[in-house]
Amino acid sequence: MEFGFTTAAYVVAAVLFILSLGGLSNQESAKRAVWYGIVGMALAVIATLIGPGSGLWLLSLILIAAGGIIGTYVAKRVQMTEMPQLVAAMHSLVGLAAVFVGFNAHFELGRVLAMSEEARVGLEGFAALLAHKTPVEVNILRVELFLGVFIGAVTFTGSVVAYGKLAGKMTSVATKLPGGHMLNLGAAILSLLCLVWYFGSGGFFPLFVMTLAALFIGYHLIMGIGGADMPVVVSMLNSYSGWAAAAIGFSLGNDLLIVVGALVGSSGAILSYIMCKAMNRHFVSVILGGFGGPSGEQMAVEGEQVAIDADGVATALNEADSVIIIPGYGMAVAQAQNAVSELVNKLRAKGKNVRFAIHPVAGRLPGHMNVLLAEAKVPYDIVMEMDEINDDFPSTDVAIVIGSNDIVNPAAQEDPNSPIAGMPVLECWKAKQVFVSKRGQGTGYSGIENPLFFKDNTRMFYGDARESLNKLLPLID
Repeated sequence: MEFGFTTAAYVVAAVLFILSLGGLSNQESAKRAVWYGIVGMALAVIATLIGPGSGLWLLSLILIAAGGIIGTYVAKRVQMTEMPQLVAAMHSLVGLAAVFVGFNAHFELGRVLAMSEEARVGLEGFAALLAHKTPVEVNILRVELFLGVFIGAVTFTGSVVAYGKLAGKMTSVATKLPGGHMLNLGAAILSLLCLVWYFGSGGFFPLFVMTLAALFIGYHLIMGIGGADMPVVVSMLNSYSGWAAAAIGFSLGNDLLIVVGALVGSSGAILSYIMCKAMNRHFVSVILGGFGGPSGEQMAVEGEQVAIDADGVATALNEADSVIIIPGYGMAVAQAQNAVSELVNKLRAKGKNVRFAIHPVAGRLPGHMNVLLAEAKVPYDIVMEMDEINDDFPSTDVAIVIGSNDIVNPAAQEDPNSPIAGMPVLECWKAKQVFVSKRGQGTGYSGIENPLFFKDNTRMFYGDARESLNKLLPLID
């Protein structure tokens, strides 16, 4: 009866998770999709706690309560600008959990195998599952937990480095140790040899050595990826965390963990591929730390950046019939989404055609800009993807760039030696006038100079985005 209830609850939870993932693909259904995920996870936790092999109730409840309190505290303190690094931090915890669960499974397996047949009778929980395994199944279990620990360790250090880069605590420039890819290859070969060693001996030492090698791989791989590719890295680490969970699910014999891990792993991999395609990157090149990227001297940028004040921008907007707004991470930093929404409402009230152009990797997290605009109650039907709106710039009177850099950089098309060469970008420079809201003349997170800022039809609207827009709003008549 216990097992039947747990299985049924797991099936319902799996369906809810699938509905949640499906709903997150659309802004209008995203809120409902989040509730599907919450209910599914609550059901999964309850079913696990009261299912076969349950125990240590007091400790479990204390840990669940502590996790809930910490999660609530963090969620209330974290700003939208910090969401990318928060996601990276969460991925690191999943990876670390996979490592610890794998270690625990190894020690429990050793304890059970050391028992006599008589002593194994009456074991409960995971130990009972291990007691009924044949020698072949034990060997399969060793491979499963080995892979779970390996992927978890790579995910842990990779996510920690991603967090450091996104939070500005580490350089965003791609950095490799002397030897570069050969070090990663050597660590991977060492891990493979440890698998053979562990498979034959069953001892903890080869598992430990592999863990150290995997921790290095995760660190060195992500250190070798530059800031321009960090949105892909976040998505990729999400995929890694899913596969780590799936591998550990096999080790524990937990069907729901396998299903959820596979859902997260596959969806993260698909998203990473889509984003790489949108950036004209090779997926393998990105995950190997930029192997095979463009090299050579970059094209020199000529001209100067010409500034404009709020009066000049307001005059252009009042005379324009069509406006396209391109948001980026700078909008999130300035928390300017509400001011942008108010500007859009005033312009649309005057009968102007106002739309948003969203690049697939705008911000530092997939969907970052969509979430901000939804928070500011911007209508869904005027938020357009790059492929839907890119051809409209030549017929657009004004393009406003708010805190974007790489996704509007003409060097992607004009300079074959640029780090973003070949990346599809929003061709806003083809509009009649371009206004760029930017704090200063820096090159931004990725460190790549942008020729857009020096073009004849571009004017720089310097200052904090929210403050600049607040100066602009009263001038829109």
